[in-house]
Amino acid sequence: MSDPKAGAVTLDEAAQKASNAAGWVEQNWATWLNTGLRILLILVVAFLLRMAIRRALTKLIERMNRSAQAVEGTALGGLLVNAERRRQRSEAIGSVLKSVASFLILGTAGLMVLGAFDIDLAPLLASAGVAGVAIGFGARNLVTDFLSGVFMILEDQYGVGDSVDAGVASGEVVEVGLRVTKLRGDNGEIWYVRNGEIKRIGNLSQGWATAGVDVTVRPTEDLDRINAIINEVADGMAKDEPWNERLWGPVETLGLTEVLLDSMTIRVSAKTMPGKALGVEREIRWRIKRALDEAGIRIVGGIPPQPEESKPDPTAAMSAPSAFSSATSPQSAAATPLQGGQPNLSK
Repeated sequence: MSDPKAGAVTLDEAAQKASNAAGWVEQNWATWLNTGLRILLILVVAFLLRMAIRRALTKLIERMNRSAQAVEGTALGGLLVNAERRRQRSEAIGSVLKSVASFLILGTAGLMVLGAFDIDLAPLLASAGVAGVAIGFGARNLVTDFLSGVFMILEDQYGVGDSVDAGVASGEVVEVGLRVTKLRGDNGEIWYVRNGEIKRIGNLSQGWATAGVDVTVRPTEDLDRINAIINEVADGMAKDEPWNERLWGPVETLGLTEVLLDSMTIRVSAKTMPGKALGVEREIRWRIKRALDEAGIRIVGGIPPQPEESKPDPTAAMSAPSAFSSATSPQSAAATPLQGGQPNLSK
């Protein structure tokens, strides 16, 4: 039988182990306290810095919105600045900047915390670098779309409500995202265009537009009289609402653009608000047509009328009369049977 006292711990051994543990704690408590304080300090500084940057970005966005609203209250600012569009753009920029700042600050703080535990960060950083390169190659289209969207928003190339031509599609901008831009086409369809696929953009809602109308009349008309009629129409249109706001310049007669044997073309142009050129063209064309009709001047041009086709001859499909239809024709006489009895063939 085994001795029961062999597995028991003596009082001296227990005291020795307790003394060793106390000594180990006494030797390492300073290191633990130092490490804990370093980690706490890193976290506190990271969160305070993140909070300060986010608050600064929020104030910057609010200041941008207040300046846009102040300019919108003026007569010219209402035409040049859209407060809602400015607000959306500033919020999008602020959201991107806040996300980038949080990622950088918290990522740096996490690496510093791992370094406080004396963890070798070289393999971790090398692995992260390799993974980043692999993800970059695999998701390069996504990264391209994201970066293109960020720069489009920063540069304010277009916004919600603008009419744009993006090359691959055209229409009115419904939504501007960091990866995809939504366009509504002329027939109501929605186009989802990746920002990285947009190589060039034509914004039809910025600056000003030009309304052009061609008036084609007979070459014998008096040009001075036509010019006077067009100027009278322009003066009346500049005084009527809402055309007095949509016209950003006088309606001008640019002169003759084409002179033919049967017609001559006069070009009329006006500078208008962006996106209102088609409506202004229709109104100018309407007023000029009515004024020329009242003056007895006829507008010509277009596709010339086609000559009427000659009526088909009803007898063209009929065949020529037969020679046997006339009883006096030689053919009819030769075909007539001989008169009298038949000859006696027995003789």
